[in-house]
Amino acid sequence: MKALLLAPIFFLRLVYQSTYLALGQIWANKMRSVLTTLGIIIGVASVTAVIAALAGLKATVLSQVEQFGSNTIIIQPHWPDTKSRSRASWHLIRFKPEQLEDLLEHCPSVARYTRTTQMGSRTVRHGELSVTNAHINGTEPAWHEIQKREIVLGRKFSVLDETRPVCIIDVELQKKLRLDRDCIGQSVRIGSHTFRIIGVIEREPDMGFGGGGREYFEVFIPFKATFKFERTPWMWALAESTTTEVLDEAVAEVTFFLRRTRHIKPGEPDTFRVESLKSAIQTFNEVALVVTLVAGGIVGISLLVGGVGIMNIMLVSISERTREIGLRKAVGARRSAILTQFLVEAVILCLIGGLVGIGVGKLLTLAITSINPVLEKTYIPGWAIALSFGFSAVVGVTFGMFPAIKAARLDPIEALRHE
Repeated sequence: MKALLLAPIFFLRLVYQSTYLALGQIWANKMRSVLTTLGIIIGVASVTAVIAALAGLKATVLSQVEQFGSNTIIIQPHWPDTKSRSRASWHLIRFKPEQLEDLLEHCPSVARYTRTTQMGSRTVRHGELSVTNAHINGTEPAWHEIQKREIVLGRKFSVLDETRPVCIIDVELQKKLRLDRDCIGQSVRIGSHTFRIIGVIEREPDMGFGGGGREYFEVFIPFKATFKFERTPWMWALAESTTTEVLDEAVAEVTFFLRRTRHIKPGEPDTFRVESLKSAIQTFNEVALVVTLVAGGIVGISLLVGGVGIMNIMLVSISERTREIGLRKAVGARRSAILTQFLVEAVILCLIGGLVGIGVGKLLTLAITSINPVLEKTYIPGWAIALSFGFSAVVGVTFGMFPAIKAARLDPIEALRHE
């Protein structure tokens, strides 16, 4: 009974002694140890950087979704995948304004919606100054409630503005055209049309990779005003369900409503796409999982190579220390003590490689953040650090077991004769 109680103490003492000896051997062969753990370092650094980048991207996307609204629905024209409709003309696929009228009356789960048009880049002028790459968007008053972008000066669109030549510009365009600090009431020209400024809106959060710092200007005009520029502008819509709980019902109602107004017969594919941000987040999570698994597979190869290197160096170490092993056995060292010594040495090598790999991964994470501001929320999750150390320990045990067993099975007499 006493021996059973003292067994954990003896085991911990053995592990402590083995760790002390292992650190001494690693320090005595510093260059060899560094080269041995290089594969572990590269593997752990790679997976840590990938997981950190995905975690940062996910955090950014979720923050934007929270700002945009988790119960938002995106409605866009879409070419179906079937051969009969995949090459359909634009006039067949495009939305027409009347197809979205009365949507609220037929979709009780939808709280509000806005039709939106995009006309690409246009030249906007004020006095002697002009901007050639301003994006012109046509919106309706409900757009403000759905998008939730702050008006920093002036007011939002109202129902009375639908037939008026008014506009809302973003703060960057206000600076570029050198408009007055209080520019409400001043005018800008878009093509041959003049619009009076009624509001200034905050800059749209940048979600594009590598797009940080690019010049991007926006002008919002009433929805119906866009048809003065183009007869068939690109048109889509945003909607918002009454609650998050009825989001799926709202998507189904909008889909049924559009199939009827676009005269799509039963069995024919949709010529539009109705998606909620909830489904977009699920798709993003699935893609992120696939990327993580692929990166994990690549890292697994690196760890495998690192493990083979550790096995090789442990075999070399045993060969160099054969006489030491024989001497220890001759004075009474058990097989378990020899096994533990070399197994602990292999595991410590891998853990040191994992620790250095996490440090390198942190440096890569900082580099990613500085290169792309979109990933400014990049961080290394705690579970990624635990996973890295876990992988390192498993590699150490797996690839250190064979050399350790070989060392434990050495015959003491043959080991003492070894030159």
